[in-house]
Amino acid sequence: MLPSSMERAKDSLGYGTRRDGSWTASDRFSGCGWVWIDSGENTQLMGTRNFMRGESALHSEVEALRWAMENMLQHSPCQSFGTDCKELIAMIKEHQEWPSFATELEKIETMQICFPDFKIIHVPRVLNQFSDFLTKTASTFRRELLFIGCSIPVWLPKPPQS
Repeated sequence: MLPSSMERAKDSLGYGTRRDGSWTASDRFSGCGWVWIDSGENTQLMGTRNFMRGESALHSEVEALRWAMENMLQHSPCQSFGTDCKELIAMIKEHQEWPSFATELEKIETMQICFPDFKIIHVPRVLNQFSDFLTKTASTFRRELLFIGCSIPVWLPKPPQS
């Protein structure tokens, strides 16, 4: 029996960091979330934070990647970053075609030097639900939030079961 497309996608993702960014015009904050997953699909570390709402959803996605990269430099040998945002992948691969993001992309390009095997890959949204949960939780939090740890703290809502 052939594996389903979902199983093939999951197998190809393996070890890495899945990250997400959240932005809505009505929220005070934008949010970032990332989850570092080992090759056995076990969560090793996670992070969530918010920051004053930026200009657009894509700005939040770029900030989420930058923050995930910063954290992986400190906490992990991870070189692979998953995202469900295809525009972000296009920006990283063809940064000169996104002049309005030049400053943000320059920061990411500078950090990429520290990742000799840097990869940014597309993760189907259904496989990125945990980082999406962290991100949306951060964006709707009523005050500043910054958390990095191995499990969800009791003061955050529980994520949906996937």
